[in-house]
Amino acid sequence: MSIESTDDFGEWSTRGRKRRLVRYVGLLVTFVAVAISWRALNVRYEYVETAPESVQDLLNRMYPPDAAYANEIVGPLLETVNIAILGTGLAILLALPVAFIGADNTTPNRATYLLGKFLIVATRSVNVIIWAIIFVILFGSGALAGVLAVGFRSIGFVAKLIAEEIEEINPTQVEAVRATGASRTQALLYGIVPQVKPAFVGVSVYRWDINVRSSTIIGFVGAGGIGVELQNSINFLDWHRVLTILIAILVVVLVSELISAYLRSKVR
Repeated sequence: MSIESTDDFGEWSTRGRKRRLVRYVGLLVTFVAVAISWRALNVRYEYVETAPESVQDLLNRMYPPDAAYANEIVGPLLETVNIAILGTGLAILLALPVAFIGADNTTPNRATYLLGKFLIVATRSVNVIIWAIIFVILFGSGALAGVLAVGFRSIGFVAKLIAEEIEEINPTQVEAVRATGASRTQALLYGIVPQVKPAFVGVSVYRWDINVRSSTIIGFVGAGGIGVELQNSINFLDWHRVLTILIAILVVVLVSELISAYLRSKVR
């Protein structure tokens, strides 16, 4: 960062007048954009004013939780966790080849590189709920649609991070393996995979943690899991059961967070 003189008295600043002007213009444009966006939202302040009373009323309806109902949601909770596990596994299997063709130092040619980037962007740009709706239409409601939705939504996330790790590997290790007469596949297995393995494990565990959360809501569109029970309870205005389900979801997410943090600490 250069130090530039900014006035006639010899005082100095880390930014020249031009850079400061650009910075102020950028801040002004940002504030104007935020103001326009907020105005375009058409917020109805009468609802905001009554929100505390509405929240209090809802909490009164939900408390206490229906303890007897807790046993009935064990199955849907396990299904939610299974959806997350199988969806993450499917995503990893599909994301690995996408990552290798999406990294500029391992892709065979420009066409495959563009294909890899397209798949990364396309799968990440569609929300998991949209994927769930698509697969419910194709395969019907149930856990299969949930697994496919979670899996396809995760491909771009896993592939993008792994591709970036591949692009940052030490090329001398790959060259050393190739110098022994190894094939392209052997160079991949012994020169690239060991370098990206810690990142691969960390990304996979982190994505599983995210997918546990995603799996709790896809049931709203019929893709299985605890979301189905939550949607039914809301539709029947059974708020005591709703609170029971929310508490159960919170416990599952906290446990998955602890497991994820422990596993990530082991691969650092």
